[in-house]
Amino acid sequence: MRKLLFPNMYVESVHHIDIDFLSVKGIRGLLFDLDNTVIPRDADVFSPQITSWFGELQARGFKMCVVSNNGPRRLQYLAGPLELPYVCRAVKPRKRPFKRAMEIIGTSSGETAVIGDQIFTDILGGNRLGLYTILVTPLPGKEYWATELINRRLERLVIRRLKRNATAGFGEVE
Repeated sequence: MRKLLFPNMYVESVHHIDIDFLSVKGIRGLLFDLDNTVIPRDADVFSPQITSWFGELQARGFKMCVVSNNGPRRLQYLAGPLELPYVCRAVKPRKRPFKRAMEIIGTSSGETAVIGDQIFTDILGGNRLGLYTILVTPLPGKEYWATELINRRLERLVIRRLKRNATAGFGEVE
């Protein structure tokens, strides 16, 4: 169970992800969570830095897809202008939405990474399929009540253990 909850990489934000490192590892596809990973949950527009970062990833040949528990209206509004495909109402950590996203972008599990801010949805879902998983510190902003009440409390315990084990060589924790 421990391996299912631990990400391969833990970084402060998506801007701290070493894209060259992912390329060397053979990662060609990136599956993104939306809320509190690349945009605050209560925001309705991507920051210019995130928009630029998506452009850089596309220019470098990465295929991307948003995998979110949000409904289609929010995803179309945000992902549509950037021409990012998306899987909505994902019910993560189920395997199906991640498989669907890989079908959309044409990648296999060995060449796909999941980037998200929640251990019990993004990381667990990605690890169940053998994807490379990257945990980011959640962006500041409003949380869904159940996320704050249940998930974040449990995640703090896992992150403490993750940081302790990182010094023993587990994962690429930055």
